[in-house]
Amino acid sequence: MKKIMAQTLTEFDTIAAISTPIGEGGISIVRMSGEEAVQIANRVFKGKDLEKVPSHTIHYGYIVDPANDSMIDEAMVTVLRAPKTFTREDIVEINCHGGIVVTNHILQLLLANGARMADPGEFTKRAFVNGRIDLTQAESVMDIVRAKTDKARQVAVGQLVGGLHSKINELRQNLLDTLANVEVNIDYPEYDADQVTAKQMRAASETIIAKIDKLLQSAQEGTILRNGLATAIVGQPNVGKSSLLNYLTQSDKAIVTDVAGTTRDTLEEYVSVRGVPLKLIDTAGIHDTDDKVEKIGVARSQKALEQADLVLLLIDASQELNDEDRALLELTANKKRIIVLNKSDLGQKVTPEEMKAISGSEVVATSILKEDNLSSLEDLIKQLFFSGIENSQDQILVTNQRQVGLLNKAKQQLKDVIQAVDDEVPVDIAQIDLTGAWETLGEITGDSAPDELINALFSQFCLGK
Repeated sequence: MKKIMAQTLTEFDTIAAISTPIGEGGISIVRMSGEEAVQIANRVFKGKDLEKVPSHTIHYGYIVDPANDSMIDEAMVTVLRAPKTFTREDIVEINCHGGIVVTNHILQLLLANGARMADPGEFTKRAFVNGRIDLTQAESVMDIVRAKTDKARQVAVGQLVGGLHSKINELRQNLLDTLANVEVNIDYPEYDADQVTAKQMRAASETIIAKIDKLLQSAQEGTILRNGLATAIVGQPNVGKSSLLNYLTQSDKAIVTDVAGTTRDTLEEYVSVRGVPLKLIDTAGIHDTDDKVEKIGVARSQKALEQADLVLLLIDASQELNDEDRALLELTANKKRIIVLNKSDLGQKVTPEEMKAISGSEVVATSILKEDNLSSLEDLIKQLFFSGIENSQDQILVTNQRQVGLLNKAKQQLKDVIQAVDDEVPVDIAQIDLTGAWETLGEITGDSAPDELINALFSQFCLGK
């Protein structure tokens, strides 16, 4: 499959795209990849003959329109020759002044002189097709671009250098060794060697299931790092929800007053708390109201609460618990939550010990207004989700639902192998699920992934990547 795709991509066209964000800036980069990249660049470059320069060199000159010899921009042009490039094809990168008009003009010039506009993610797709990276590494490229915290970036870099790729290949090799022994047993049954018995096939399946389980245990952390943790800040009106949002974002995103009901809609913001990316949702106070606008805000708050991965439930510690507090405790009882006893500086009529006994949840007493003990809240958030993962950059983390789904599918196929052995099903029948698990794991790295999946994955990338 890869060979056919590679021939289609590398033998017949050269792609081009703008690789830097569109807008004003210091520089912009227009990138080309393909067999004619150097020749096309040479047609529009006034300076050294790019077809004669050494690989991995950069050259000063001007971009000109060969149709009328008019100068478009001053530029630095980098020439990178196959196979030691990102795509394993010839690559040319034109560094021009950062501006929408000039950058687009250069791109259109390249397209007019033989290049084709790249599809989203096509540079990375070519790197995959040409065998430089596998699908897990391709996904890590997207994770690096989208990383919301330094920890997320560290994990993505670990995937880029082949952490998950190596682990999956190890599992596949273990399965392949077992399959080879099964084939020997099927082809030469008279030898009936110990290593080709059904008992060995069962043991191998159990061992690999245990290794898959270890990878799946990392999935929650990996998904959080990749997508962020949906965190709803809930509580009664005027309990300090917006003040907490402003503290965590280090900005004045939400209006803070002593008037109850100031926040009438949900506000969202991404922040990093101790390396945990949070998608913070400041909700309107959840309470009974006759105000039509407030009712809409309360309804949206309840919806945000339902979708939240983590709830930060704020309660006024300076007041006795009331019915609305108890209703919120009950409403969030099945959620992963931290209870924040705010306004503790005004006297505690509800202590952390009492609240922990009532709720069974983690509790922290704070004064958000005075920024008192908020570091303890940040520590709790980290401990709640990354307990035992102090150095995530050194961990092999499963970072998306595609990988999780395929690992679960392979695990089930191996469970079916164990069940078949226990039911004394013939070895050649049980082997079908063992082979299926090998192929399923291959979909994670792309070794046995269908074209439709590959195209869908790379379509999520931005242009020029």
